[in-house]
Amino acid sequence: MSLRVFKIAPVCALLISQFSFAGESLWVYTQGVDTLPKGEVEFKLNTVSRVGKKSGSYRFHDIRPEIEYGVTDKLTLSAEVMYFQHSYDIPEDGPGPMSDTGKLSGGKYSGYELSAKYNVYSVYKDGFGLSFGIGWEDRDRYRLDGADIDQTALVTTIYLQKNFMDDLLSTAVTLKNEFERRKSGAGDDFVLEEEFAIDFAAGISYRIAPKWNVGVEFRHQSDYLSPLVAGSNGTLIEDDPSLDQSNFDLGNFKIGSQHQNGNYFGPTVHYAEKDWWVTAGVLWQVFGGGSVHADVRDNKNWDEHEKVHYGLSFAYEL
Repeated sequence: MSLRVFKIAPVCALLISQFSFAGESLWVYTQGVDTLPKGEVEFKLNTVSRVGKKSGSYRFHDIRPEIEYGVTDKLTLSAEVMYFQHSYDIPEDGPGPMSDTGKLSGGKYSGYELSAKYNVYSVYKDGFGLSFGIGWEDRDRYRLDGADIDQTALVTTIYLQKNFMDDLLSTAVTLKNEFERRKSGAGDDFVLEEEFAIDFAAGISYRIAPKWNVGVEFRHQSDYLSPLVAGSNGTLIEDDPSLDQSNFDLGNFKIGSQHQNGNYFGPTVHYAEKDWWVTAGVLWQVFGGGSVHADVRDNKNWDEHEKVHYGLSFAYEL
């Protein structure tokens, strides 16, 4: 009996795998190594609702429609538009920078990202998957409070993936680094910050039946910079000598002190048809921290992070 099961298992795995296609995401933040086949076009809609602070009410919808195109079987190009919708009411003693504004309700276009992803090793053919990504991001709004900003970022990503049990069990790690330069304020009174951000995500997902996957995911996000307050023409008028600033000038490149960090964990579910798929997940902040300038209470970060993230992604092959 056990021998028959052993012989049938690979066939079942093959039948199950036919319901998946290149580029499908099994998690909210973690991404696999797959790239689109040459000439294929895919539309994606990625949304994350970040809800709850330590005090007041807070909701931020991060909505990102995206188009991906397979230049070759190993190279995929993508273009993504950002739409930020904020709805919050934060008291004066609540977490900043939302407490400075107090109340906000509304949304608008917030920026774009152009990126490329190149597959080096296939998780199906080589036994271990590896891909690299690079992108350019331009933002007009700050993700936390919706304030007007001028921010550009160079984004580099490493994708790792290993499958087991004839591809029924998938494990993946995504390491994203962002080199950000952000300007805020009006006229001659502005703040210019250079920030190094890390976004690390890891996921495990199991295909419980044809078309269905369930899993769990962990995400860590942190920023490295020294918060500045600037005066006329950007002249520095306040600084914290205990913290190091990030600097991306070629002659003086350095990563500053960690300003904040947040860590999340939760379940995910994925469903795929032949030409489309959908993924949903819920991640709670399990612990967080930061510098003396960060709002850290009860071992969680509240100025840069939220209580829970609700993620939903949809994709359709055009």
